Amino acid sequence: MASEDVVGKTSETAVSTIVNLAEEAKIASEGVKAPTHAALLSICKSLVAGGVAGGVSRTAVAPLERLKILLQVQNPHSIKYSGTVQGLKYIWRTEGFRGLFKGNGTNCARIVPNSAVKFFSYEEASKYATMPPVVLLGNSMVLSTANWKCSESYLRVEFSLAEDAELTPLLRLGAGACAGIIAMSATYPMDMVRGRLTVQTATSPRHYRGIAHALSTVFREEGPRALYKGWLPSVIGVIPYVGLNFAVYESLKDWLIKSRPFGLAQDADLSVTTKLACGAAAGTVGQTVAYPLDVIRRRMQMVGWKDAASVVTGDGKSKAPLEYSGMVDAFRQTVRHEGFGALYKGLVPNSVKVVPSIAIAFVTYEVVKDILGVEIRISD
Repeated sequence: MASEDVVGKTSETAVSTIVNLAEEAKIASEGVKAPTHAALLSICKSLVAGGVAGGVSRTAVAPLERLKILLQVQNPHSIKYSGTVQGLKYIWRTEGFRGLFKGNGTNCARIVPNSAVKFFSYEEASKYATMPPVVLLGNSMVLSTANWKCSESYLRVEFSLAEDAELTPLLRLGAGACAGIIAMSATYPMDMVRGRLTVQTATSPRHYRGIAHALSTVFREEGPRALYKGWLPSVIGVIPYVGLNFAVYESLKDWLIKSRPFGLAQDADLSVTTKLACGAAAGTVGQTVAYPLDVIRRRMQMVGWKDAASVVTGDGKSKAPLEYSGMVDAFRQTVRHEGFGALYKGLVPNSVKVVPSIAIAFVTYEVVKDILGVEIRISD
């Protein structure tokens, strides 16, 4: 009898605890208010910081960005750009200084919102990744890491709140991948037309006069789905690329702050030079893993382009039109006709570009947020 009384009291206590927690959660949920003006202002500042970071970083490396795309899509039967130095000299000689920055306006129009959404999405994903799980009780919810233990005679519930939760490299990878997919999907049509505008040269038919004209022309002549050509390899590629960028950058910074090798970290902070080095390492790892998917994406974006630029058509020297039935077919044809190395065309200028680009983007983002007085959660 005594044992049964103990079990009964334990069960009553457990039920009472659940009811009390549920009532507290209900009261708390009823007290939740809409975002304040200060919170909305902070979000806007965060988006501005991300946009500025993207615009500054891409403009700084615009010539290398354009050369990379030209190398990726140029017809193998009519080689005009054979390397980084030769390619930049050729662009300068045939198109002048402005040719080095052709397509940069479109790129900035795309990358500013893309970067803003990407950085903001990463911070939000990071914030929710460290929140404790949600336990639903009736119409209420309790935020906790609940450990439920059941037996035939009693129910015991243990609750513990996750405090000072930290992002692991895996969580950073996931948060970065989610941010990259959201940002890329939201601005993909701009990336598609940017690719086509970038490969137009002085001798190419002036098929597109600008961003708006390119969007409307592709929509009218090829249909709305054409604006998302190459989207699938982009999604697949953005997971390791953006994911590894954030994961490597944040994890490397975290390691340097905690271990303090060579005295690089002082007062739990890193110098701008060290942050640039972390960003460079992150960019190198991410772009190397995801580069073949970027090549396939660019080639798929050129398919169906009426009066395509001479860089793509090869001045009529191509043995067959550029046509792919899908991502797998694009991989197969590229490797079969040009070899496995074709999947890494433009890797050298891209490597030269990515290192400073990623580094400048991360540092600019943190500097602008600091200037605007916004709390930086990305370094937590």
